[in-house]
Amino acid sequence: MLKKTTKPPKLKTKKVSTKSELKKKVKETLVSKKSVSKTQRKKAPKPFKIQKERIKIKKEKPLVSKAILEEKKTENILSKEAIPLDTTPIEIKKEAPQEEIATLAIVEIEKPAEKPKVLELEFPISLRDLAVKLQQKPSALIKKLMDRGLFVGINQNLDENIVEDLARDLGFQIQKAKDKEESLLDIHRLTDDPKNLRKRPPVVTFMGHVDHGKTSLLDAIRKTKVAESEYGGITQHIGAYQISLKTKLHPDREERITFLDTPGHEAFTRMRARGARITDIVVLVVAADEGVMPQTIEAIDHSREAGVPIMVAINKIDKPNIDIERVKKQLADLGLVPEEWQGNTVMVGVSAKTGQGIDELLELILLQAEMMDLKANYDKLAKGVVVESQLSSEKGIMATLLVQNGTLRLNDSLIVGIHYGKVRAMFDEYGKRLNQALPSTPVKVLGLNGLPEAGDEFFVVPTEEQAKEISFLRTEKKKQQQFKPVKKINLEELSLQIKEGKIKEFKVILKVDTAGSLEAIKEVLEKIKTDQISINIIHSGIGDINTSDVLLASASNAIILGFNVGYEAKAKDLLLEEGVEAKVYNIIYELSNELKSVLEGMLEPKTKKVFLGRAEIRKVFKLSKAGTVAGCFVSKGRILRNAYVSLLRNGKVIYEGKISSLKRFKDDVREVLEGMECGISLGEFGDIFEGDIIEAYEIQKIAPKIT
Repeated sequence: MLKKTTKPPKLKTKKVSTKSELKKKVKETLVSKKSVSKTQRKKAPKPFKIQKERIKIKKEKPLVSKAILEEKKTENILSKEAIPLDTTPIEIKKEAPQEEIATLAIVEIEKPAEKPKVLELEFPISLRDLAVKLQQKPSALIKKLMDRGLFVGINQNLDENIVEDLARDLGFQIQKAKDKEESLLDIHRLTDDPKNLRKRPPVVTFMGHVDHGKTSLLDAIRKTKVAESEYGGITQHIGAYQISLKTKLHPDREERITFLDTPGHEAFTRMRARGARITDIVVLVVAADEGVMPQTIEAIDHSREAGVPIMVAINKIDKPNIDIERVKKQLADLGLVPEEWQGNTVMVGVSAKTGQGIDELLELILLQAEMMDLKANYDKLAKGVVVESQLSSEKGIMATLLVQNGTLRLNDSLIVGIHYGKVRAMFDEYGKRLNQALPSTPVKVLGLNGLPEAGDEFFVVPTEEQAKEISFLRTEKKKQQQFKPVKKINLEELSLQIKEGKIKEFKVILKVDTAGSLEAIKEVLEKIKTDQISINIIHSGIGDINTSDVLLASASNAIILGFNVGYEAKAKDLLLEEGVEAKVYNIIYELSNELKSVLEGMLEPKTKKVFLGRAEIRKVFKLSKAGTVAGCFVSKGRILRNAYVSLLRNGKVIYEGKISSLKRFKDDVREVLEGMECGISLGEFGDIFEGDIIEAYEIQKIAPKIT
């Protein structure tokens, strides 16, 4: 039998690789054995988890540089994950557990609220121009105004408050742009550096009753005969003079004082009504033989209202049979208590004829000025106020200016009220030519193109062209104001101004027919007292309402009240011109009742909580759209929509606010009565639990009454 022959088994042969391929495989095997650790052999996280971990690494791991990367690769520390380049050292952190990685959330960082863009606008501005500035269509602005109940044409000028309201809604903040006048006069508005300030002479005004010797006393001080050259010996215009003297306090140097001699307190108040603070000290001249007179009282009231310190010169002490103590008592009754009576008013007895007491008066004036620490900047452009102006047949327009700050020089360009000009010549009170005028110096100036009014402020500007430009702008403004009614203050507007916090007192000028009526009405007004506002009688007198009363009311924003009096002829015209309100009564209780009603309207009403109802929260619902809704049962009273509520928990108030939504089933309702169920929403407030109590109430305003 033949044996089956078997083929010898084939040997499995591998394909022989090249030498370079063999080296590469050996190297890969060695590297993998060294670098792969036990922790790295664990199961890799899911793809989305790896992505989350990568995001985390990018945020948390500092970046490394290329050089450090190569170095770390050789040490087999870093993974093969691509790492951005930077020079910051690496920071190795432990990996978060898989559960934490799976729950990673992306947190949105809130951007800080953008500040509104500042937009400079010149007023008045039309709706068309405003639309261009706000980058809006005019129709869009018109629609917004219509939503506010305002119907405005495209070319109509808008009020400043309306413009600010519109701009705020569109993300803009309105800033009123400086007009050309403000820009040119900015240098005078800046506060001076204290290092640049030096002492200046005081400006003193003599005031008092007619023929009590104001000009004669000033004449004795100046040692000239001004009074004799004036018509009738009574001052017909304002005079400004400056004197130099040596005192016992400073015998080694000369001190200067500037004096103003006014034709009465009316001119003083007229200048103050234009905003001019012209004087530092008022010297009240009272005749020793006549004592306090009506114009003396008016001068005191005008000075007090201006906030100027008062000194008293009791004149004509050289006359026989005078009683200085009686005069002091009269002044003390008016609130000017002498220093020797433990008061704070300086009183000096003087004589214009003999010169007695004048040196003492001057020293006391300088002492008062030193206590006031009066200073000015001598090195800047001048500014000041007009004391008087006149048209001379020889020299033309002349204006007496009082320099208050800076130095006025020849050829300076200046703006005075609505007029402008160039200083062609300067003279002092004696007619002597000057090249410059320092602070507190009065000078007469030539070169203006018009007659300014007393009290107008003047400013020196760099060029005459600028002065001319400001003059033109002011003239145009004045023309526009002529078509607008002048309004100071009246009883109807007073209430609004006090509510806005602009006024804290009610200023009154009182004019009556007799002394008895004056005392009775004063007593009635003193009884009208409130905590929020006070009645201040800034002046009272006997007789008809005159121009002086009107000017004081205009300068002080006061109202004139009269009882059984009339009006002087000029006063009626001035009332219309200045826009001052005056009311005359014939019965005292009518006057007091109207004042009470006006003041009651000014007072803030008192508020009172009135209980409406109580509801128990029995179920709380969290809705996606409506928010948190409390399912309630009204246990007492009634619940009104939009009522004020208090949320009580364990007897403590947790929240106070208003109801935003009140429903019965799915319907909005106005009210829910006792014994019924309802749903109440408190707006964004959602901290509500079962068992809480909601108490509803309304707030009533109670008008205050003055007894």
